[in-house]
Amino acid sequence: MSSVQPCGVSDDDRRPPVNDLLEIAQRGLALKPKRLPSWLFYDERGSALFDKICEQPEYYLTRCEIALMDEHAQDIADTLGSEVRLVEYGSGSARKTRMLLQHLHAPIAYVPVELSAEPLRRSVEQLAMDFPQLPLQPLCADFSKPLRLPIPPRAPRRTVVYFPGSTIGNFENREAAVLLRKMRNEMGDAGGILIGVDLKKDPAVIEAAYNDRAGVTAEFTLNMLRRLNRDIGSNFELSAFAHRAHYNPMAGRIETHLVSRREQHVKVGRVNVPFRADEAIQVEYSCKYSLEDFAALAARAGLAVQQVWTDSGRMFSVQYLVRASTLVR
Repeated sequence: MSSVQPCGVSDDDRRPPVNDLLEIAQRGLALKPKRLPSWLFYDERGSALFDKICEQPEYYLTRCEIALMDEHAQDIADTLGSEVRLVEYGSGSARKTRMLLQHLHAPIAYVPVELSAEPLRRSVEQLAMDFPQLPLQPLCADFSKPLRLPIPPRAPRRTVVYFPGSTIGNFENREAAVLLRKMRNEMGDAGGILIGVDLKKDPAVIEAAYNDRAGVTAEFTLNMLRRLNRDIGSNFELSAFAHRAHYNPMAGRIETHLVSRREQHVKVGRVNVPFRADEAIQVEYSCKYSLEDFAALAARAGLAVQQVWTDSGRMFSVQYLVRASTLVR
């Protein structure tokens, strides 16, 4: 049987205390321009809506990454080598991870790091059945904070931090470099980072992915306001706000906003927040990279790109990063 370390965190621990959430919302809505953090999307309903987004025909990212893994998982596993400890940030359902684990050579342990306890529990239960010989060490934690990784059952040859999807794109350049440096510390001297990176392409293709015809992404974005109403008792009228996602070619990113359809006031705790007609709350960035862009970002974190894999249309990439000082050209 696989060795599974229990999670030990209750299902509602992913929500910060109400007072903290109220303060975060009030502080963000007092900024000019107004801003709310994108992690507010991911309550239980938001997570289900995101899974639905991934099934939309316009949303190429998941489809391209799965095609890439289908074609290159063996080569990726060969590059990582044997006796790896795989630490995955934001593991979720671990669908792409399963494709990688099938090819890894004698892995020492898999450490899924996930803030939401219930999806983590379900994922680990399924993985324990699929990979009975693999030690599983789930960690309920926020991957953006310093992690205390569980002690592996035996010493790995290297620790690889796995960050699939395009989540690195949700961080602005400075924040992304900070997160990559944190990964660099956690992987140790001989380790590496295996990371999904969405590539620059026709802006119309990018914009369509964040404005699907079925309106699922709009529903997902507006769910942030529904969550605030439920958790802190604010009174956002969802029909008074619209989803807007626009590609900024100068910054190389999708910028997602919730836009007030009219002049209005919203009660957030004891604060009345005024909105002008067409005033926007910035809720997410999704940065897109050229291979040169991302290599430069990695270099800022003391890392170098050792290998890049892409899907056949070069829409999406998975990249393997190592310490800049250890890369032999």
